[in-house]
Amino acid sequence: GHTGTWRPHTLLSLILTCFKDITSKLDQYLLYDVNPPEGFNLRRDVYIRMASLVKTLRRHGDWVLVLPPWGRLYHWQSPDIHQTRIPWGEFFSLTSLQGNVPVIEYEEFIAESGGPFIEQVLVLQNYAEGWTDGKWEEKVNERPCVERLMYSKDKQGYYRGWFWGYEETRCVNVTCLSAQGHASMLAPLLQNNITSTSVMLDRAETVLHDHYAGKDYWNTRRSMVFAKHLRLLGDEFRAKYLNSTDEQDQIVYNEDWTLIKNKLGSARGGPYLGVHLRRKDFIWDHREDVPSLKGAVKKIMSLMKKTKLDRVFVATDADDEELAELKRMLPEMTRFEPTWEDLELLKDGGVAIIDQWICAHARFFIGTSVSTFSFRIHEEREILGFEPKTTYNRFCGDSEKECEQPTHWKIVY
Repeated sequence: GHTGTWRPHTLLSLILTCFKDITSKLDQYLLYDVNPPEGFNLRRDVYIRMASLVKTLRRHGDWVLVLPPWGRLYHWQSPDIHQTRIPWGEFFSLTSLQGNVPVIEYEEFIAESGGPFIEQVLVLQNYAEGWTDGKWEEKVNERPCVERLMYSKDKQGYYRGWFWGYEETRCVNVTCLSAQGHASMLAPLLQNNITSTSVMLDRAETVLHDHYAGKDYWNTRRSMVFAKHLRLLGDEFRAKYLNSTDEQDQIVYNEDWTLIKNKLGSARGGPYLGVHLRRKDFIWDHREDVPSLKGAVKKIMSLMKKTKLDRVFVATDADDEELAELKRMLPEMTRFEPTWEDLELLKDGGVAIIDQWICAHARFFIGTSVSTFSFRIHEEREILGFEPKTTYNRFCGDSEKECEQPTHWKIVY
């Protein structure tokens, strides 16, 4: 019954209103990356911080965490193996992660969001002036970039960067943010000042844990269940070479992490000593708290005597020369040694996880000082229900005066 004519701008505003209505119901994506030199196990720690931020953001919107593909890490030194653009599903159980916070792989993000475009990159950095008046307070501000940007503009005016080896990825806008504080302090900024549906935080390790070792931390950490094929390979190795099965070792495990609630001291562990001996960069740095090879073997032998264990499983990044020396001094030692074909399938990251899984099931574990590889084993053993005395141990430097042992961060349910 309406006789008036349609005006183009009326139609346009109607379309825009509908579009706004649709997009306001759409997900917002949070992507992130970490300083390139950082290793696998620190990156796992940054994931916990980002998961916490997404939980905070989800109180007021449908935010989804996009998992940054793995690749080109310093410790992954196996030659002739393609190790970039590796999805999280190769190392972790995605359904387990999703039981804690909504996550998707980067390629799913490309499919869902309509292409390899990120609308806004926020490069996190520390304040150039440090703490003002020596006072630490939580704050975040848009600031000029302190370091040279790792992004450059292409002919079309888009930003290009590393983007986990996806060279087709472009970004519309890059801004530097000085940030000092916990991950969730970024939530108000992301909610109120950013209209983009996809935001990436680069140098995400700049922000701290919201509640380190609190309930939320442990929920996220417990959800980081290793991929099933890696756990099975670790279990196979334990059974074959270390006479170790969950049943014999009194370890209660469930595919569903939300159902695992082991009492500390309930797990006995396999009849072997688990050892993480970090070499390479830890010795190059001439660190006081890392023993010589001889010192490490002496400690291992005394622990075997003390624990009455005659088998040792060693996870180490020692080079071939040191390995031969280690084997000579410690003939009881076993290692997980994949063939080249295995390695091509598992990647260096998968092998590291199998090493951690086997160490996590040992009757007694000793690790390397302040190594995130050892820290992650501590957490795994805490989840499995080991007596803390069998977990929080580290090697001491040959001439280290006060050899402080690692802190016990008690699991919280």
